Amino acid sequence: MEKKLGRYIRIQTQLRELLQKSDDLISRMATINSILYHKMDGFFWVGFYLLKAGKLLVGPYQGPVACLELPKNQGVCWEGINLGKSVVVPDVHEFPGHIACDSRSQSEIVIPVRDHNGKIIGVLDIDSKLKNNFDNTDTEQLENLVALLLE
Repeated sequence: MEKKLGRYIRIQTQLRELLQKSDDLISRMATINSILYHKMDGFFWVGFYLLKAGKLLVGPYQGPVACLELPKNQGVCWEGINLGKSVVVPDVHEFPGHIACDSRSQSEIVIPVRDHNGKIIGVLDIDSKLKNNFDNTDTEQLENLVALLLE
């Protein structure tokens, strides 16, 4: 746990420096994805889904090909949006209505992304090939990283 927290702290320091170079939201998302995908153990898909005209569409991501649009009010990403909070799913096969964009996904975490007014504009979605890969440390630290989008 301490090793994971230390890694997140180093990632946050790195991202703070990198994200100063652009205020473009998509560029910032792409940078967060890249760092997490390459530096965190067990993250095989890292990406953002963005709300556009009531649809949840894939945005910047790293990993295998993603679902382009997620059916409304289904799956873990919509759960995070509808609840307005982060969602951790230890075993996606036990989550009702899970959307399997890649059959290798075993666990998932979703972090809502908000604009400057607090309105949810999308989610950070991370899949792992490992069951039970995400915990409270991931939730707290990923929420901190997503908050960097608005700094």
